[in-house]
Amino acid sequence: MVTAGYDGFPGAVGVSRLRVYDWPTVDGLPGGGTPHLHLTCGEGYVVTAGSGTVQTLTTSGYRETALEPGTVAWFTPGTIHRLTNGANSTTGTNGGGLEITVVMQNRGLPEAGDAVLTLPPDLLADAETYAEAVRIPPDVPEDAQADAARARRDLATRWFLELRDATEGGDPEPLAEFQRAAAALVRPRLDDWERRWREGARAATDATGAQLAALRDGDPHHLTGARVAATGPGARGRFGMCGRLDVYPDL
Repeated sequence: MVTAGYDGFPGAVGVSRLRVYDWPTVDGLPGGGTPHLHLTCGEGYVVTAGSGTVQTLTTSGYRETALEPGTVAWFTPGTIHRLTNGANSTTGTNGGGLEITVVMQNRGLPEAGDAVLTLPPDLLADAETYAEAVRIPPDVPEDAQADAARARRDLATRWFLELRDATEGGDPEPLAEFQRAAAALVRPRLDDWERRWREGARAATDATGAQLAALRDGDPHHLTGARVAATGPGARGRFGMCGRLDVYPDL
């Protein structure tokens, strides 16, 4: 639980390590992740190995951003994004082995459901239908989990391509319909999200405000409570949306 003084990871962000899937995609790429958007969280990438792209779709259109070691890329909530592992049309080069340190705004919200995959409209009709469509069974062999992760990726990719084609063709309605469905799908979670935000990102900001005020008054008392913390991944190799994840749940 985050306290009013806030001593969690800087900025109350979340961190994970990602190795993008190398399974061939339905549109002929060497590998790639599952297209999705976040409703309230921005996302950042620090590329540590390999190369590829992040394909993004917004109401402003479609874009590909090349990724290679040293690249820092980020985007705001509402950006549909899809990582590709390997060849990309932006640079005309081959690549692969894409590994990224992912930084997520509002630690805890992404894990609490702040992501919606680009599934067909009938699978976004209600929370139960959506949950079943994206579920990866936890109690089956790893090969079966991989099959489930790949199947949901391919399904989401096909609808992402439909949304991209419609948007580029001048028809904004399919993308707008998806945005409305995503917002309706997460509405029951908003009270929980607001609590997490207050205990995390808002508490971190409020703590900085209090420290600035204290320093203006010549009071350095908060410096006496300084501490150091370190942790390792809470899980390794989890089947995530974009690839295999090492996650740090307790920052």
